[in-house]
Amino acid sequence: MVDLAVVDYGINNLHSATRGLERAGADVEVVGSPNGLAGADGVVLPGVGAFGDGMENAGPFRGALTDVAAAETPLLGICLGMQMLLSKSEEAEHAGQGDAEGLGVVPGTNVRFRSAPTVPHMGWNDLTVERDHPVLDGIDGEYAYFVHSYYARPEDEDTVAATTTHGERFPSVVADDNVVGTQFHPEKSGETGLRLLENFVDFCAERRA
Repeated sequence: MVDLAVVDYGINNLHSATRGLERAGADVEVVGSPNGLAGADGVVLPGVGAFGDGMENAGPFRGALTDVAAAETPLLGICLGMQMLLSKSEEAEHAGQGDAEGLGVVPGTNVRFRSAPTVPHMGWNDLTVERDHPVLDGIDGEYAYFVHSYYARPEDEDTVAATTTHGERFPSVVADDNVVGTQFHPEKSGETGLRLLENFVDFCAERRA
C-alpha cells in the first residue's frame, strides 16, 4: 500500500482530503511536523483560504516541502495548496500582506480573474487536458468542482497540464514531473476527483518502485 503524508498546517481541509485519498487506496497519515514527511511515498498539500495566511502557517514546512520536490517524491497541491507551489500571488498584495513568498517549486505568479463572469469561480466546470501526465489518465473533458478567485500563471507554459475556461482560460492542473497541482478540489469532484486521486496513488507507487 502507498504511504501518503498529508500536511497539516492549520488552515486546510484535512478531513475531506484524507477521506478522498483513503478511498483512492492510500494509507494516509496527517502530519503536523516537517519530520513527518520523511519516508513518505508521496506528499499532499491541501489548502483553503488566503495565500499569505497559508504561507505563514506553512512556514515551518517550507524546507521539507522543497526537499520533497527536489528528491522527486510525488507532491500534490490542492486548491490553495496548488497556488502555494508557485513563487508568489497577487492575493497577498491585494490583502495588504506584502510580497508573501510561495514555495517556488513551480516558478510563477497567482493572478486574480480579470474577465470572469463571476468572482469567485465557484461550481462545476470541465477540464481540457493540454498534455499527458499520469495523474490525468482518463480525465480529459470531465467536470470538477472549483472555488477560487485567483489562479496559477506559471512561467513555463509547458507546466500547464490541463485548462478550464471561466471567462478566461486558466490552468486547472499544473505538473512538472513529480510536482502536481490541481486548482479544483478532487475530494469534492465525484468520480472525476476520485480518478485523479487514484492516478496520483498509482503514480506514487510507480515512483517508489
